[in-house]
Amino acid sequence: MKTDIDRLMREADLEALLITGPVAHNPNKAYFTGMVHVTSGYLLKQVGKSPVFFHPSMEREEAARAGLDTKDLSTYRPLELIEASKGDHIQAAVLLLKEIFNEYEISGRVALYGKTELGAGFGIFDRLQDSLDEIELVGEPENGSVLTRARATKDDWEVQRIREMGKVTTEVAGEVADFLTSHQAKDGVLVDREGEIVTIGEVKRRINLWLAMRGAENPEGTIFSIGRDAGVPHSAGQDDQPVELGKTIIFDLFPSEAGGGYFYDFTRTWCLGWAEEEAEALHQDVLEVYHSVFDRLQFDAPCRDIQIMACEQFEAQGHPTVSSSPGTTDGYVHTLGHGIGLAVHEGPAFSHLESNRDILLPGTVFSLEPGLYYPDRGAGVRVEDTVWANPQGEFEVLADYPMDLVLKMPGS
Repeated sequence: MKTDIDRLMREADLEALLITGPVAHNPNKAYFTGMVHVTSGYLLKQVGKSPVFFHPSMEREEAARAGLDTKDLSTYRPLELIEASKGDHIQAAVLLLKEIFNEYEISGRVALYGKTELGAGFGIFDRLQDSLDEIELVGEPENGSVLTRARATKDDWEVQRIREMGKVTTEVAGEVADFLTSHQAKDGVLVDREGEIVTIGEVKRRINLWLAMRGAENPEGTIFSIGRDAGVPHSAGQDDQPVELGKTIIFDLFPSEAGGGYFYDFTRTWCLGWAEEEAEALHQDVLEVYHSVFDRLQFDAPCRDIQIMACEQFEAQGHPTVSSSPGTTDGYVHTLGHGIGLAVHEGPAFSHLESNRDILLPGTVFSLEPGLYYPDRGAGVRVEDTVWANPQGEFEVLADYPMDLVLKMPGS
């Protein structure tokens, strides 16, 4: 939570955080500013002090909406700095940041965050470090940084935003199910009223429309994969592929508030009309692990132990896992979940590696997503919900949706 930031900064021996780039789709900056339309600039957070939001002059009204202390970048005479640098925009940015650091009396270790073009960013901060005597610019590992750790636990208002995205997500999932089951089938594939084949691409375009109508967007895309593609966890599905009956469909939907705000993450596995016995068995195994792990979740448990629990249960069912067969592409091939917030994948991590020290803390919002994959058998199954470790000591799914495998088709 934000109230943890100063403590975490002191533990990391950091005097300041500097966040670059726009607000949109820039989680660490949006964490402080909220969703305001500011396309560039900086945010400076000194330990024990309120953050300062540096913004372009033309976006001063938008920046003010963040409710932070603001500073118009025009006060640093950027055009004069470019002239003084003989048109070298990297050097001008270096001079501007030096002025900011001097004005706010920055010294010690400063952690860098944000989004910027890599080449320009490297040029700016490489030169900046060379020109600083009392400041050390540092990069933190993403899975252990101050802001990753702060964002891992959510305030109630953040949870409410994620819950609202869950409502949007499950409503759209229902729209997709209704769309699919409203069609007839010909030769094992869906066709529309004109007899044209319904494709994965058409389904995805409708998903984007239904999300936009609800004030959401799909910045990371959608997974809607069928058959063999469903057996490869992050295969998104081929747009020109027909929607077929009887094959497993992994439908993974992870939209955000428009502009790159809070995400939700949700997966169901469907078979249209009917399912093969093997698909039914895989689905039952996944549901068994999902419910067993969910019932055994505990606050302050090591996330690594939760992943190991899932691996042991899948192995008892006869499936290879990343623990028993490292590098496997069959069976249970990924981790049990991840944190969710302003990024669709954030802390905590649920890796089984010994180096994973993440803990399932109160206030965490995370995905629970066991899955089984057998690409050479043309099948994959995953079930996923977004779960909140709430202050009452309970684990709550933020948006319920049925887990049925088979969607009944007309006449079935």
